Amino acid sequence: MSGNYNMFHVEVLPPKQDAEDLEVRLDRFAARYKRVLDAGYCACITDNAMGNMSFQGSEIIEEYDLPVDGDNVMIHLNTFHSKKVLDDILKSCIDRGIEYLLVISGDGNVRFPKLKPSDLGLQGVSSVTAVELLQYINREYSGVFHNGVAFNPYEPEEEEHEKMMKKIDAGAEFVITQPIIDENTIVDKLIAEIDLPVMVEAWMSKKLHLLSDCVGYDIPEDTEYDPIESLKKLQSNYPSGGVYLAMMNYKRQFNLLSEIGRA
Repeated sequence: MSGNYNMFHVEVLPPKQDAEDLEVRLDRFAARYKRVLDAGYCACITDNAMGNMSFQGSEIIEEYDLPVDGDNVMIHLNTFHSKKVLDDILKSCIDRGIEYLLVISGDGNVRFPKLKPSDLGLQGVSSVTAVELLQYINREYSGVFHNGVAFNPYEPEEEEHEKMMKKIDAGAEFVITQPIIDENTIVDKLIAEIDLPVMVEAWMSKKLHLLSDCVGYDIPEDTEYDPIESLKKLQSNYPSGGVYLAMMNYKRQFNLLSEIGRA
């Protein structure tokens, strides 16, 4: 990325570990990953998204010997891991030349282990959040990774602002918002206040109702939504920052990205 955050960051979902036709799904992941890199975009690989036990991006990259451009690959990393698995993921990223991480608290459930403060050598805190994980990575792997964090404009504004300041103090280098579909005043305030690159997240699924939990209110299932038109609005409203594309339809939407235009 070389500091060039002004590009499409395309989400690539690893298959679930219990998926049927696993080899087919792994091959599909590899093909999508290479397609994103070949187009000059950044491939962003999720970490057990929505609490689904999935393969780790770094292990698929290693197993399939996929190419890595350190500037165009980003691995999500959350707090729902054992300490050993956490360090294994980070060391695997180092071995493969992966430099960019999105450090998040994550979506866990009872099946997942959860990092404890003692795992990270911490005292005086009751749980590990993205802040503590970020502190650990920057302490134990100093200068190795470029670490980003998430921002949720739908949370109470003062609380989310306080969280963001803690993340910045912990060494965050860039920010990715939760999905927005048009200009957002809370995001605008954040961009004006902080001196970090801010990427807005575009929701590329037509199923807008799936964002209900994120935004904090029910969105009717029959709500009409055109993700391409929304992406064009975000391009226009946020021309100086990158755009993260979540839940993209590779068959119908990927080829349109070059027409919409963002290198």
